[in-house]
Amino acid sequence: MGEEGMTSDAENKAKTSPKLTLLPLIALIFYDVSGGPFGVEDSVRAGGGPLLSLLGFLIFPLIWSIPEALVTAELATSFPQNGGYVIWISSAFGPFWGFQEGFWKWFSGVIDNALYPVLFLDYLKHSFPIFNHLIARIPALLGITVSLTYLNYRGLHIVGFSAVALAFFSLCPFIVMSFLSIPRISPKQWLAIDFKKVEWRGYFNCMFWNLNYWDKASTLAGEVENPSKTFPKALFGAVILVVSSYLIPLLAGTGALKSSSNEWSDGYFAEVGMLIGGVWLKWWIQAAAAMSNLGLFEAEMSGDAFQLLGMSEMGMLPSIFASRSKYGTPTISILCSATGIIFLSWMSFQEILEFLNFLYAIGMLLEFAAFIKLRIKKPELHRPYKVPLQTFGATLLCLPPAMLLVLVMCLASVQTFLGCSVVILLGFLLYPILVHAKDRKWAKFDTDEPGLPSRTSLEENSVLIQPHQEVADEASVSLLSDLSSIKLGQERGEILVEGVVKAE
Repeated sequence: MGEEGMTSDAENKAKTSPKLTLLPLIALIFYDVSGGPFGVEDSVRAGGGPLLSLLGFLIFPLIWSIPEALVTAELATSFPQNGGYVIWISSAFGPFWGFQEGFWKWFSGVIDNALYPVLFLDYLKHSFPIFNHLIARIPALLGITVSLTYLNYRGLHIVGFSAVALAFFSLCPFIVMSFLSIPRISPKQWLAIDFKKVEWRGYFNCMFWNLNYWDKASTLAGEVENPSKTFPKALFGAVILVVSSYLIPLLAGTGALKSSSNEWSDGYFAEVGMLIGGVWLKWWIQAAAAMSNLGLFEAEMSGDAFQLLGMSEMGMLPSIFASRSKYGTPTISILCSATGIIFLSWMSFQEILEFLNFLYAIGMLLEFAAFIKLRIKKPELHRPYKVPLQTFGATLLCLPPAMLLVLVMCLASVQTFLGCSVVILLGFLLYPILVHAKDRKWAKFDTDEPGLPSRTSLEENSVLIQPHQEVADEASVSLLSDLSSIKLGQERGEILVEGVVKAE
């Protein structure tokens, strides 16, 4: 073998990143959805007491988390490729709506992720007041963002195992607090409620935000080892972990203390820890909260970056977004997400909670619709994991969460409606601009699996799915845009099939 061939092999080997296994995937899903009980305190205040909060974290997982996790498990194993829900929507409704789904989810993800470095410093400033001053806060925000971005760059397997360690550290103080609270618990306090203090908008938004994003990990399905078996197990494990991490600390804190519901706001668990265990437990919970925000950042950035990579591989974005580092990570996609985070880190959580939930709700309604349509449109699609329901039962499964999504959208403010309308309009305008750039060859696009049609196929905007059964327990999906001419479509299909065969 020549020197040039050896170099090429070395580069290919370096770019092959280790796959995610079960435990790291559970940790990433945990951080996509939760990250621990930090932020659930508002559910007690908005619910007018412990009762609605506890009932919410018992009932909402049944009508929301479990259906979303089941739909994600079926679709992620049917399409085990980076891009996740972008591929599902494109397969069901065409690349235009697939692109819109990807744009909404990426935009909301970057805004959401911009909060975590801020929240990290907000927890630290209780012990280190210097972070209240901009002269220390701004360099710290930049330093945190750059450091965590570099960790993402070094490899998804590193991010996964970091998430495992962070999850263990973040949950330990609550396990200790729960044991210490047992002698002081009075079960009747769990039934306390003051209906005059109930804020339904804040309550539903808090519940929804703390129990969504189960589909986020699907954007990196191509990086998971044996996704057909790993994804369903990981989602099941994550559901148990998330619900337990909410309910157990709430049962301990509300049962052991007679605090007014007004006192339960973001960060109050640190005070609960002090009242139950002492100052040492308060500091431990504050440290755990700060570290949890780092885990949330890593999981969100990984999902956002691999979503852009998947969209690029489908031809929806220029091919530069699919370029990988020697660690197998999408360099440009990571940098793009990091840049957005830096510019948006001045926003507060309260300003964008409804905004994120509204965009997410629109995307999830589209995902449920795609789930049902693919059951009808592609019954022969290889589904390594299938929700054990027929099409009618699957439709009924999606109805309760869909009703919840509509309710959350109806509770949004006028500002949220206006802001989301701007984002939606921007997505509608961006799609034809990218199509034009592809036609004019202003940028290089992946033409093997085009997600953006050429100008001649804009009117049709449909997708042909070609599963390749050669991969054991997986369905490799090729997204091909129909041309306006059947003859041209057939010719392109023949060329693409030949290309796939040669690649394989």
